[in-house]
Amino acid sequence: MTLIDVYIRKRVLLAMLVVISLVLSIDVVFALVEELGDSENAYTSSQALLYVLKTLPSRIFQLLPFTALGGSLIGLGIMASHNELIVIQSAGVSTWRLVWAVMKPAFIVMFAGLILGEYVAPSLQQSAQSSKAVLRSGVQTIDAGQGSWRRIGDEFIHINAIAPGGETLYGVSRYRLTTDKTDPVESKSASRISLSHISFAQRAAYITEEGGYWQLENVSETRFLPDSVETAQRASESWRVDLSPELLAVLLVAPDRQSISGLYNFARFFESQGLDADRYMLNFWGKLLQPLATLALVLLAVSFVFGPLREATMGFRVFVAIGVGLLFTILQQLLEPASLLLGIDPLFAVLLPIVSCAALGVASMLRVR
Repeated sequence: MTLIDVYIRKRVLLAMLVVISLVLSIDVVFALVEELGDSENAYTSSQALLYVLKTLPSRIFQLLPFTALGGSLIGLGIMASHNELIVIQSAGVSTWRLVWAVMKPAFIVMFAGLILGEYVAPSLQQSAQSSKAVLRSGVQTIDAGQGSWRRIGDEFIHINAIAPGGETLYGVSRYRLTTDKTDPVESKSASRISLSHISFAQRAAYITEEGGYWQLENVSETRFLPDSVETAQRASESWRVDLSPELLAVLLVAPDRQSISGLYNFARFFESQGLDADRYMLNFWGKLLQPLATLALVLLAVSFVFGPLREATMGFRVFVAIGVGLLFTILQQLLEPASLLLGIDPLFAVLLPIVSCAALGVASMLRVR
């Protein structure tokens, strides 16, 4: 059985390597074309190429479940075409024992994916996004095409760019709101929200002393008074806010490209600010349960090989792998926004496609037996 396990593992892993190489090559070409279209000023073609190279680990992590699906389907399919599976089963090896042999390389992919997604891809993704934002960002006004908006307390802030590490900011705009109580004619108290001041700082650096604060540089401020408007210019200003460099380091990175721990910490930060954190929890559960999704897709692929695709051609197996991967992705993409709009628990939205895929695989395998 050890020799059979090694043989199957080599076949499946080689097929997975071929699949990830082909799919990743296509993905990188399209990504590079897109980035070259955005190259301008300091963001040159070489910078665009460096950006794509830094984002490779994130792209690989996103493709791993479908790599496991395609690799298992193609690797076992080749063995089925050569009647190797029939010979192995004739030797007394059960179908479920073969399923376990295929799951072993899937575990290798899962473990590699967890390491890549937690420790390698997020840091490189943050560095790539930060460098790109710094190169493309202006430092005089808000750059609507770059940066990110956030609400902290009674302020809405926009940061054009965040340097790698999160300890230096470029183009920090702050909008502070106040609540004024008025007494209308009906003598009923009412509240009115108004804009009290706007400020813009060309640069901000994090100072670790005195508990940590931000030192703003070249600050322009506009205050809105009841009967006038005041403007002021300052060379520097202290800004004490509950926004650490660790949180800012992932601020410009899309939730689906962040680490599992980063998503959890950012979700807790949002909840502490009274903001909706479901989007981050949705991606947190999606990344945390990605190994289960990989196993479910591999089980489904194995059930197809032992079932309806035993005698199918290689082209048809590839077509089925692509179709199953697309259906799984579409179901995920439909449930994610639906869960945010309808208030469905993020864990349920992530588990439903995985459980559905696993149930279909188990049902197919039971029919084979």
